[in-house]
Amino acid sequence: MIAQKIKKNLQITGEITELFLAFVRCTFSKPFYLGRLYEQIIHLGIGSISITLVIGIVTGMVMTLQFGYGLEKFGGTLYVPAIVSLSLLRELAPLFTSLLVAGRIGSGISAEIGAMNVTQQIDAIRALGTSPVRVLVVPRVLAAVISLPLLGTLAGFMGIVGGLLIANSEFSMPAGFYINKVLTTIKFMDVFGLMIKCAFFGLVISLLACYRGFLTTDGTKGVGNATIWVVVTTSTIILISDFFLSKILLLLFG
Repeated sequence: MIAQKIKKNLQITGEITELFLAFVRCTFSKPFYLGRLYEQIIHLGIGSISITLVIGIVTGMVMTLQFGYGLEKFGGTLYVPAIVSLSLLRELAPLFTSLLVAGRIGSGISAEIGAMNVTQQIDAIRALGTSPVRVLVVPRVLAAVISLPLLGTLAGFMGIVGGLLIANSEFSMPAGFYINKVLTTIKFMDVFGLMIKCAFFGLVISLLACYRGFLTTDGTKGVGNATIWVVVTTSTIILISDFFLSKILLLLFG
């Protein structure tokens, strides 16, 4: 039983690696479907702005509230802007944004491609002499890799704004002082690290969603199972890989 599961997981890993290599080949060879890429950026990226704004501002407000009252007992309220801004940019903004976006775009991509596979539209693309990877995978993966770092950065910025609102209203902290502490605390590498994490998470989410979509069978039931698999698997990988990415970034940039 264990040997069979290991064999199956190794097979899945090999198939995903093969799909990734096909994606790389199609990305750097003609023809290019820029119109499809633009459509996916609009759908995956701009369509996720509203949820990103909510994630960012609420996370910043909650963190400021909790840290503020906790540090107030020890006279450490002045350190709240530094703690909140660093925590948001290094961990919470990329992690929360990627997890919630995974639920939106991951399930959407797998359901869309899965439905196309079930209705034999992908076979029709092959019959026309076009690679499904070039037409379906490349635009979606590139759109996710481009959009998610921007969404994560937006979430981090909105989190800082949310923290400013709470710090000013709850702890009477001047806005100028808060902004000055944030600007002197965060560095360019914090933002760069956030974007690296989000780009990697975007690659994982979109690639696994496309992979599972191509394997979808059994009609609408299969589409539902595919979306569940994608959300659970990508969320697990994001949580695990976040630790190792954080470790690597700390070793490289401090």
